[in-house]
Amino acid sequence: MYQALYRKYRPKNFEDVVGQVPIIKTLKNSIVNNRFSHAYLFFGPRGTGKTTISKIFARAVNCENNNNGDACGNCDKCNHSFDKECVDIIEIDAASNNGVDEIRELRNKVSLVPSMLKYKIYIIDEVHMLSIGAFNALLKTLEEPPEHVIFILATTDYQKVPETIISRCQCFNFEKISNNNLFNRLKYITDVEKINIDDEVLDQIAKNSDGGLRDAIGLLDKLSSFSSDKITIDDFYSINGLITLTEINNFCIYIFNNDVSSVLKMVEEFDDRGKNLSQIIVQIIYYLRNVMVDYYVNNIKPKYDIKLIVELINLFNTNLSNIRKSENVKINIEMLILNYINNSLSSSNNNNVNDDNINNIKHSQTNVRDNYKASKDNKIVNNNDMNNDMIIQINNENKNIDSDNSLIKENNGYSKKSNDKLKNKVISSNLPLNFEEILSTRLNNTFAKANKQLLIEEQDKFKSLNDYIYDQQIGYIINELLDAKICMVSDENIVLSYEYQSAVNQNLDNIKNITDIYNKITNSNKSFVILSNEKWNEEKNKFISNLKSGVKYNFVEEPEEVFEVQENNDIINNDTINLFENVVEFE
Repeated sequence: MYQALYRKYRPKNFEDVVGQVPIIKTLKNSIVNNRFSHAYLFFGPRGTGKTTISKIFARAVNCENNNNGDACGNCDKCNHSFDKECVDIIEIDAASNNGVDEIRELRNKVSLVPSMLKYKIYIIDEVHMLSIGAFNALLKTLEEPPEHVIFILATTDYQKVPETIISRCQCFNFEKISNNNLFNRLKYITDVEKINIDDEVLDQIAKNSDGGLRDAIGLLDKLSSFSSDKITIDDFYSINGLITLTEINNFCIYIFNNDVSSVLKMVEEFDDRGKNLSQIIVQIIYYLRNVMVDYYVNNIKPKYDIKLIVELINLFNTNLSNIRKSENVKINIEMLILNYINNSLSSSNNNNVNDDNINNIKHSQTNVRDNYKASKDNKIVNNNDMNNDMIIQINNENKNIDSDNSLIKENNGYSKKSNDKLKNKVISSNLPLNFEEILSTRLNNTFAKANKQLLIEEQDKFKSLNDYIYDQQIGYIINELLDAKICMVSDENIVLSYEYQSAVNQNLDNIKNITDIYNKITNSNKSFVILSNEKWNEEKNKFISNLKSGVKYNFVEEPEEVFEVQENNDIINNDTINLFENVVEFE
């Protein structure tokens, strides 16, 4: 009977194990020094060697003549431990034996001495599947087992194992196996089995196995059955529902060239061929990631703007989970790409929005700048009266926080930046020159007047945006808003944060349209502060530190927008021109 490759090439000693070097070294030393524990907990991703090392360790501790921690394989103990009928090495599947009765039966058998070996080893696989009652039944035995018993618990979900169990075990974290180690092991197997396969295919198998050797060998086994001739990269793509590198390249070219028709045709073609569309998105992410790495590491300039490439990687990566869960993956991908293309087109045209479409959503169009500049309450409000009404989504944690606050200072709100500094800063042409100062003021004022009830109300308003995510004109803006985290809200402002700085930059450039569309849909009059998650955490920690120090946050009037900076170093100033304009001709 044919034996699967992953079973045939399962290591029988520590030397054959791929990866996990620190764990193997620790276990071998414990065997050599005869200082091993009565209970171990092995945890980590699937296919990384937990059960394999458990069996190797079980044989090695019973070997009479171990070779530097490895079983010799020749003594009577080794011969018995390698026997399939060995009753002293017991492997239990906790997924199917997870009840109290099974553990009580195990506890009753623990007191029985081994029949042939020195130690009786219990290997409990997927231990996190045990019920609470079963864990409780195991506790006492696990803490004080007989001297002839060793427990080895293995799990892929460490978080589900009770702390009381973890504290009684010596724990080892199994890491994903590196692609290089996976490749070398696959190469060894193909050489022994005389499988004719391209190295490029082995490299792809390693990358697609996500650090799991069992998955990698299983995929190699499947490919060897698929083709009796030389296995090529096209065979790999075909059997896994993927597309070729040429198709990926063409697909990306169509996207970056805003060729909607060709993009939709390719998606339709992939779907008709029965391809795994969500897996194709993963392919594209890795392809673009390699382009990005080549640009930043190897200084290889890509065909398209690196900013667009990074934004597309971010878009696909952040929406991958939703794509996989979607009832119609094809439509989800099509709309995602259309929104990206529309966004790209909008950015290249100074972020203009179709006003007629906005009118169809709500009442008549008003000036963008009027909505951009919300009316401000000039009275001063401090944070002494906030108490339970305060506001921000802050994790319940105590940290040592840097008390230096560059944004907010007591009694004066913030430190204003001079126009001279702002003139030297590169700012999008459709934004005011003092835009950074405006955002700083808004953030200060939101801290001063933040309100928890307003935060809840605004979160409810954001839910109404879901009705417009597929709108061809504004859907891309709605998706950008829904991707954000609402951090803090006041009467005038909303603070949003994004995971990546590229998303922050993109939305700051488009903040007027975002503000206008949001206010029309929700019938609001809000202004936005947009920053990264990292920056938000920094400002939040400063806020907490200031509260502890008694520093007040005062409301300050938002500065007027500055779109042109008057140069004061002209030889002839405006007053001179006004005085002599009727008698002197100026060039």
